[in-house]
Amino acid sequence: MNRNRGRKVLALSLTVILALALLSACGKNNNQQESAGTATQTGSNSETPSKSGEVKELSLFIDASWYPVKEWKGPVAEKITEKTGIKLNVTVATDDKQLPLMIASGDLPDLVFTYANIDRMSDSKLSYPWNELIAQYAPDFKIDKTRIAIHTMDDGNFYTVRNAFATQEEMTQNKYSVGSDGNPGIAVREDILKELGNPPIDSVDNFVKVLGMVKEKYPDMVPLIMDKDWIEQYFLQQFGVEGLLDGWYERDGKIDYAIRQPKMLDFFKFMNSLYRNGYIVAENFAYTNDQIDDQYATSGKAFAHSHTVSVADTDNIKIKNAGSSFTFKMLPSALSKDTKAVSSGLGFAGTFITKKNKDPEAAIKFLQFLASDEGKKLTMFGVEGEHWTWNEEGYPNLKYDPADADFVNGNGIKWWYLYNDGVTEGMLSYVPGAQKTQALMERKAFTIYKPEIGLIQTQPDSQEKTIKTKVDEMIKNEKVKIYLAKSEAEAVANYENMVKNAEKIGLERLIDWANETYQKKKDLFK
Repeated sequence: MNRNRGRKVLALSLTVILALALLSACGKNNNQQESAGTATQTGSNSETPSKSGEVKELSLFIDASWYPVKEWKGPVAEKITEKTGIKLNVTVATDDKQLPLMIASGDLPDLVFTYANIDRMSDSKLSYPWNELIAQYAPDFKIDKTRIAIHTMDDGNFYTVRNAFATQEEMTQNKYSVGSDGNPGIAVREDILKELGNPPIDSVDNFVKVLGMVKEKYPDMVPLIMDKDWIEQYFLQQFGVEGLLDGWYERDGKIDYAIRQPKMLDFFKFMNSLYRNGYIVAENFAYTNDQIDDQYATSGKAFAHSHTVSVADTDNIKIKNAGSSFTFKMLPSALSKDTKAVSSGLGFAGTFITKKNKDPEAAIKFLQFLASDEGKKLTMFGVEGEHWTWNEEGYPNLKYDPADADFVNGNGIKWWYLYNDGVTEGMLSYVPGAQKTQALMERKAFTIYKPEIGLIQTQPDSQEKTIKTKVDEMIKNEKVKIYLAKSEAEAVANYENMVKNAEKIGLERLIDWANETYQKKKDLFK
């Protein structure tokens, strides 16, 4: 991709030497903005830190028991080691209690990668502030103001930068960055649609009509099966509901809880109608295994499958491997003029350099390489030339199917994204002709970004955390009663009762706190 890389690396070497000399003469710079920088580029191309060829080993704990890659091996890991001089000794969590126990005991590794314990690990007693390490060891490591704002804690430090985050401006400027798999979608059987005469599915009402046709002609088939973790998302967006049931939404500068949105009741009445008409099954709301819906779809027992934007592509691979010939195709991402998606996400997971780290200088320089353009592309796409080439239009020509989990995981592609961003990750999904790509391009058109809402986060062991936990647990239980109500009137009554219960638990107090927090946090983005 870069024919002049040798000359650039040599020039960069001289620049780094001069910078280190100046740093030694001037002493430590503790100013956060100067040390972390204010450029929009998240890291610059960097040379191999390990000039001597020595490989250093750092221990890494991945706080995700489901993580598909469990060892530092494969072409991507090997190339990262070649570039950084760092090898990782990886441990993947056995459950979600393991890291909290490690924190309590003080038994932490060199690095921790987590999404569920960002706030806990953002503590000077546990982790090194990135801004201090950058000032001392990597002054040319540039991180933009928005990411600094998102991750700055009350003590003025930031201890990580989450991956998978992008601003609205970044996504707008990058045509071929279309998003990630973490977005909702529904796929339907093409052969059955053809047998039904290819009725149009260009609105929510027309989709429901087709479900009715399926139920009538194929009484033994489940018209719509849903992944247990993706039951609400697609239809919430069709009704223009902002956020999820356990989240916040903003209207005219004020914050409220999502369940009190005006259009939320319309969503619940719709879901209840799907159940009362026999288009979804009651046991779908009790599944504890996230493979049950896949089995329904790929074995031919369901017409429509609700999961993520990759559901058609992944189902079709499984069906083909099983020797069957039917296929799924995606519904449009927008089936309504009201369709809306609000991204308040701050990214997925972040890497922490713990106070137990035996070489924090090597650790921050390792992350600096991953944050560089070269590092992000290596991590997310694979080894250049072997796994991909760069298209002059501005996206990678992949030599593999990114929906092929066995290939991706086996080669260590994507999953070492200890530092990356939503722009690069979003390009991994750009595969011309893929259904996932089309679905994401459609979603991009109606998605707006409000990361400031994502900063409304309750702190561990706080009263707000206690209230929110109780409210969310209550919603989790009560929403099923709405879905499975025997009449629309009963569904409405159950919804109203759910909101009243939330208010009894302390929802108003929680909302007051959220508004106070929001007013403070949104100023960080000015």
